[in-house]
Amino acid sequence: MRMLAQVALNGIGILLAAWLVPGIEWQGGILYLLLTGLVIGLINLLVRPLVTLLSIPLIVVTLGLFFLVINGAMLLLAGSLLDGLTIEGCGPAILGGIVLGLFNWVVGAFVSDD
Repeated sequence: MRMLAQVALNGIGILLAAWLVPGIEWQGGILYLLLTGLVIGLINLLVRPLVTLLSIPLIVVTLGLFFLVINGAMLLLAGSLLDGLTIEGCGPAILGGIVLGLFNWVVGAFVSDD
């Protein structure tokens, strides 16, 4: 049940990022929004740990700011895999990653782990 909620929250976060960040466009219905949330969840589950591991030196040197670039890269990867999600460059991808991360952080603050 928690995984389904996380997929839905990722989709809502993408919708929020598309609304707030110029350069990110999303089109489609509610099912495509859920598919987008699923793809982002799978990318964060499978690809992000490897990219984070390989970029530990850059994360240390930048005092963690390189995580913003990693979030943007994961969003760009999702945009390249999905036809309905358009991200026009690295700047909007990094800003969208910030919006998505903040949204997940705020929602996580109000939801218990049980």
